[in-house]
Amino acid sequence: MDINFTLSPQAVAIGTANGKPAILVAIAAQFARAYGLDLAMVLEALEEREKLGSTGFGRGVALPHARIEGIHRPVAAVLKLSAPVGFEAADDMPVELVFGLLSPVNAGATHLHALAEISRLMRDDALRESLFEANNAEAIFALLTNVSDRDAA
Repeated sequence: MDINFTLSPQAVAIGTANGKPAILVAIAAQFARAYGLDLAMVLEALEEREKLGSTGFGRGVALPHARIEGIHRPVAAVLKLSAPVGFEAADDMPVELVFGLLSPVNAGATHLHALAEISRLMRDDALRESLFEANNAEAIFALLTNVSDRDAA
C-alpha cells in the first residue's frame, strides 16, 4: 500500500452498522480478521481513543485510530457503510466511510505520518466520491492502491 501504513485486501469491507459503537466493533473485527489481532484488545483501544474525542473526520468519513501492542508497523482497515451513520463528526455529517488505523504503541511520528497520509487521501474530493460510489471491497482496495502507486511515482 503506502510507505506509512499497510492495507491488506482482507481489511477492506462493505457492511452495515446502526451507530457509532457498532462501527467500532465492525472495524475492530476487520483488524482482527485481516491482521490476526485480538478483537477485544483492538476494540478497547479504539473505544479508549474515541473517549478523548470523536474521530469523525468530516466529509462523510471517520478515522478511528489507536496504538496497540503486538504490531510492528501501522496497519489500516476500511469499512464502507451501506447507509450513512451518525458518528459525532466535526461537521455533524453522518459517515459513510470508516478508515481505521492501528499503530505500534511506540510509533510516535510514524503514527502521525500515517494519520496525515489518510487525512490527505480523504481530502481528495474525487477519490472520496469514488470510494463512496464503489460497489465492492475489491474496487475500494483498487482505488486506494492505485492512488498510492500513482503518488509514489
